[in-house]
Amino acid sequence: MVSRRRFLETGALAATAAGVARHARAASGAAVAPSDRVRVGFVGVGNRGDQLLDGFATQPDVEIVALCDVYAPYARRDAGAIHPRYKAMGRVPRMRTSVPASVPRERDFRRLLDRKDVDAVCIATPDHWHAVQTILALEAGKDVYVEKPLTITLVEGRRMVEAQRRTGRVVQVGLNRRGSPVYQKLAPLVKGGLIGKVTMARAYRVSDMHPRGIGRLSPEEPPPGFDWDLWLGPRAFRPYQYNIAPYVFRWWKDYSSQMGNWGVHYLDVIRWLIGERAPVAISAHGGRFAVDDDRTIPDTMETTFELGSGALVVFGIYEAGGGDPIAGGEIELVGTKGTLVASEDGYVVRPARPGQFQDWTRLVEPREEKEAGGPAPDSTVRLIRDFLDCVKSRGTPWCPLEEGHRSTSFAHLANIALETRSRLEWDPEAEQVKGSPAANALLHYEYRRPWTLG
Repeated sequence: MVSRRRFLETGALAATAAGVARHARAASGAAVAPSDRVRVGFVGVGNRGDQLLDGFATQPDVEIVALCDVYAPYARRDAGAIHPRYKAMGRVPRMRTSVPASVPRERDFRRLLDRKDVDAVCIATPDHWHAVQTILALEAGKDVYVEKPLTITLVEGRRMVEAQRRTGRVVQVGLNRRGSPVYQKLAPLVKGGLIGKVTMARAYRVSDMHPRGIGRLSPEEPPPGFDWDLWLGPRAFRPYQYNIAPYVFRWWKDYSSQMGNWGVHYLDVIRWLIGERAPVAISAHGGRFAVDDDRTIPDTMETTFELGSGALVVFGIYEAGGGDPIAGGEIELVGTKGTLVASEDGYVVRPARPGQFQDWTRLVEPREEKEAGGPAPDSTVRLIRDFLDCVKSRGTPWCPLEEGHRSTSFAHLANIALETRSRLEWDPEAEQVKGSPAANALLHYEYRRPWTLG
């Protein structure tokens, strides 16, 4: 058995440097004993799923044994057959990893889960599918790497946690900053008082999509080889549109949200660094202010989360304007002794200045650290490596389901606060909004038959 430390120091970092040139050789499991290989099936191999396939393929002990996608050209890895309108939109898989034709392809993920030669499953489907597929995979005896955001509803996350505990399988949630060496170093430092007591943190997603956004389109027939009914799954049936699938679902609240897509990344890091589990109060403001498109989510939104320890967390989504709200980093934490600005590339600590009636001059020293030797290690590849190590050791991964669920809950609560136009008082133990039936009604929805949460 190879130790986690050795894998992290020699496996993941070396694999990242080697890049895609090693994919085909690694995918075959070359130079690794069959008994030490992890046989992985992939559910969803468009865009992010394709990127994860690349990441898994860098690992010498991975054997790719099955691919599944509701769009046949993606499953077949046939770039020439991808519909021209998809190519014009961008966000189609690059298909840099060569997968032998002998590897089975499936349209229905349930057929992949039935396979006895699959040890672990990588799930990178739209958000509304994650819970059903993860629970069925766990019940089929598979370990699971599931992409963020973990869920489309808060109830789904709790049911996934329960299924994992019931089955004892390993689950890693793809919140990739959990694999960042910079943030792994900062987590104990911030909890240990690096900048004093943290009282405020903030992060933003800025992408000026004005004026056309995702466009305005009418329903059409899906392209040949696309199983629209299976793509919808538990969601209510509606006609296909080219600005929903395969990628643009991120701007439709039934399938995703930008608070879930981007917010969860930064809210997870902030929650991790501060050492908080959940907010106790949430308020949100925003709307569709300037972008003229079919989206059903805001183009502008700002949410404030109040934490029980006495801190505010602010996350803003600005898709109707530009700017650089946090110069030099992606998150900012403000403490009683100083301010921390950080990203995966490094961090800066700036001492606080004394305020009114204070006679101190400096409570912490300036500090700056950057990743040595060029770009930061690929945090997704490191997270994949950790998952594979835990599949073998049966240990707890860096981002287990409970952690992923708690971080994703921030995004769901932000969306619910905006939809109900109310300040939410959250009970993190019961996972219920206090005194608001309207908000609690949005914690889940009725699945379309035959889909259930098990």
